[in-house]
Amino acid sequence: MQKLGAEFFGTFWLVLGGCGSAVLAAAFPGVGIGLHGVALAFGLTVLTMAYAIGHISGCHLNPAVSLGLCLGGRFPAKDLPGYVVAQVLGGLAAGAVLYLIASSKAGFDVAAGFASNGYGEHSPGGYGLVAALVTEVVMTAFFLVVILGATDKRAPAGFAPIAIGLCLTLIHLISIPVTNTSVNPARSTGVALYVGGWAVAQLWLFWVAPLLGAAVGAGIYRFIGGEQK
Repeated sequence: MQKLGAEFFGTFWLVLGGCGSAVLAAAFPGVGIGLHGVALAFGLTVLTMAYAIGHISGCHLNPAVSLGLCLGGRFPAKDLPGYVVAQVLGGLAAGAVLYLIASSKAGFDVAAGFASNGYGEHSPGGYGLVAALVTEVVMTAFFLVVILGATDKRAPAGFAPIAIGLCLTLIHLISIPVTNTSVNPARSTGVALYVGGWAVAQLWLFWVAPLLGAAVGAGIYRFIGGEQK
């Protein structure tokens, strides 16, 4: 229960910090943080939580990461369902808090997106389904390569959170224009259910692509990294 609680609160922080920066701060008049700030915010949520709860639950915060670690031989399959449930519930709780905050502003319209992920007309840059699918698969795959490599027993100790946080920042810098960046089904679900409509209709992609990408990333690292020594 301690591990599941850590994943719940860790994912809560990721969604509140990352999506909150997009909803509340990205376009704030005069001092909006824009794409670069949102990308950094997502990276900082993982970096801070990795140091806070990494020693408790491993700080997955993401069903795709849990799956990739499982396929990479770093995480027991029996614990996977519980982690996924805790992560999704944490994302939904953060979405509720963010909705409560954001909806108090005059003119708020959840249909405008609420930091949801999308493709086609709901892609920030107008990118289509195939581009969104490829982007999410590739970005998640390399996220898993970095996670597995940085947490390998052969890697320098103590620096994994920095590498993983900066990797997530880089992923957002690349892919926000394409899909608003998911690489995390819990993050996508945490806001999409409050938007409904198109966000829920397109949510399938932001489960399928990250999970597929995680499997690819685990396979890549098993090939290039071999077994931990």
